[in-house]
Amino acid sequence: MSDHYVLDSFAILVFLKKEQGHDRMFELLKKAERGTCRAMMTWVNLGEVAYIIQRRWGKSRVLEFLANLESSKVEFVEVGQDLALKAAELKADHPMAYADTFAAALAELTDSVLVTGDPEFKNLEERLSIEWLEIVEK
Repeated sequence: MSDHYVLDSFAILVFLKKEQGHDRMFELLKKAERGTCRAMMTWVNLGEVAYIIQRRWGKSRVLEFLANLESSKVEFVEVGQDLALKAAELKADHPMAYADTFAAALAELTDSVLVTGDPEFKNLEERLSIEWLEIVEK
């Protein structure tokens, strides 16, 4: 298994809410801090986390969250041409949320393991390496 991981919004929210999968996320974030793995997230997925936090807990929690992220070793990836077009391809071929396609596209382009629990990614199991934290049935 790769030592490169892409975190989607589901994974970060599991960590923040201390839900099932929190321990694994804590482990991955610590490994990234020590430099023994690479943890990445797109700015699109970070924006998704930010709006969810603001809706649930208010703007001050978003600012606190962003301050904590600045000290983490998660690498935030800009959306350039390759990532945008790969996300578009995934969206065209699979019924899933547009923001989720960016996490999947980054995982595919970097040959990384996608860390999630979002069932929308089930239809990509043959295409991507996915580490499931918890699957919430829709």
